Amino acid sequence: MIDKNRLQAKCSTWNIPLTGAQLDLLDRYAELLVSYNEKVNLTAITSPEGIEDRHFADSMLFAAQPEVSGRLVDVGTGAGFPGIVAKIYKPDLELTLMEPTGKRVDFLRYACAELGLTGVEFAKERAEEAARKIWREQFDVASARAVAALPVLCEYCLPLVKVGGRFIAMKGPEADAEAKAAANALKKLGGQYEETRAFTLPDGSARGLVFCKKISQTPTVYPRNGGKIAKKPL
Repeated sequence: MIDKNRLQAKCSTWNIPLTGAQLDLLDRYAELLVSYNEKVNLTAITSPEGIEDRHFADSMLFAAQPEVSGRLVDVGTGAGFPGIVAKIYKPDLELTLMEPTGKRVDFLRYACAELGLTGVEFAKERAEEAARKIWREQFDVASARAVAALPVLCEYCLPLVKVGGRFIAMKGPEADAEAKAAANALKKLGGQYEETRAFTLPDGSARGLVFCKKISQTPTVYPRNGGKIAKKPL
């Protein structure tokens, strides 16, 4: 399905080494994604090189950051990006894939079973509701890719992160501007902006990883319900 040598070469430019076993798992994951996508809408990207660049290399870039360790929740994971790729790269991660759409959760369960991944939890939840349940302030790291604007994402994700942990948002060329716009939200939610790490993906598009540290508990009034978060971001 994918060109494993090509993907390995692309990741090596960021000093991200991939083993043969990891490349085999990614290849199988791509096959599962494309075949399942014929019956359930998981991704618009189905070409081998598109999957390599926009899904796998992009997710590996996140996974390879040293802060990505311990218990990870991937919010709005969709077809499993970056969460499943991070688990393939760092098998010791305790992964929770959080996705409100049942058909996508079915795919995530199927894919992880086919790939033989263990230590994965599947949460069919909206993040703002999950943070009022057992998942509140339970994670070392929360990730989100292309889910919403950063002030909105902060309210979805920071309540799930334990004090001392991090929320890492995967953003495009507007990452720095979004980080500035999220300053108020971060302050109210117990977070603090750390830095943006800028990269260029193999297809030439910009990727900014926005690091936010959880420095104090999130007040119990947050997160608000989804409608309020969308209509009136912090």
